[in-house]
Formats: sequence, structure tokens, C-alpha cells
Amino acid sequence: MTVNNTKTDVLIKKVAEELKKIPEIKAPEWALFVKTGHHKERPPVEKDWWFARSASILRKVYLLGPIGTNKLKVKYGGKKNRGHKPGKTYQGSGNIIRKILQQLEAAELIAQKDVNGHKGRKLTAKGKKFLNSLSDGGRKPKTDGGATKAPATDKAT
Repeated sequence: MTVNNTKTDVLIKKVAEELKKIPEIKAPEWALFVKTGHHKERPPVEKDWWFARSASILRKVYLLGPIGTNKLKVKYGGKKNRGHKPGKTYQGSGNIIRKILQQLEAAELIAQKDVNGHKGRKLTAKGKKFLNSLSDGGRKPKTDGGATKAPATDKAT
């Protein structure tokens, strides 16, 4: 099983629980009071949101790597409610993403790469092994999309 074959919410919960055990990854003191982006009105309600966001970023680096802070800011951005004016899209907090990436680097789960002039962070072998070991449960149900094969028939006309 790989990360692609596992339900996202199940995987992120499992990875977040395992990230809590790694000493390099810890929420800073200001994490209780900070918003996760300009488009948000309030800070996150969950106390351990830092680990869930770290798990989510680790998954994004696995799927999209090499990826940098700016693209992750776009991924974690959203639409701001501006009252009677039309909504506008804003990026997520770059400081939060940057700090999480630095902590994941310190834990040696990701590393900076320069692949064909495309800079960003990519998963290390330790990071791939970490994610793949946690992705064995919570499988997506296999469906054939409603398409069933009809039995082959010989028609000689």
C-alpha cells in the first residue's frame, strides 16, 4: 500500500499521532493564538492542529515534491469573507508552513532538492518509509466505477 491508495483523512490522523512522538516536531508557543492564513477569522479550534498540518504537508511533499513554500501557501489558502464585497482568494500563512518544513527537515523526513532547476523540498527515503508504513490501513474501497464487463461472445455474421 502507498499513500495514493489510502484515505487522506485516515492517513493524516495516523501520521499526526506518529509525528507527536518525534522530538524535533513540536508546536511553538504562539501556535495557540495564530490564524492559519489571512482568509481565516479565528485560530484553529483543535489543540494539536500543528501535527495535523505537519502530516498534511508531509503528504503534499510526498505527492507533489519537489515543492516549495509558495506553492504550499496557495494549497493552504482559501476564500475570505469580505462582507458585502465579493470574496477574494488569499494564501495561507507562509511562516507556519516554513516552520513545519524546517522541523520535518530536522527530523530527516524531507530534504531540500534542486531537480532540473526546480527548487523545493522532497521526501527522503526515511520519509517515504515512514509514510508507506502508516498507509497500510484505511484503504479506499475498490470500485470499478459501475462499469461491468459483459461476457465476450463470438458473433460470426
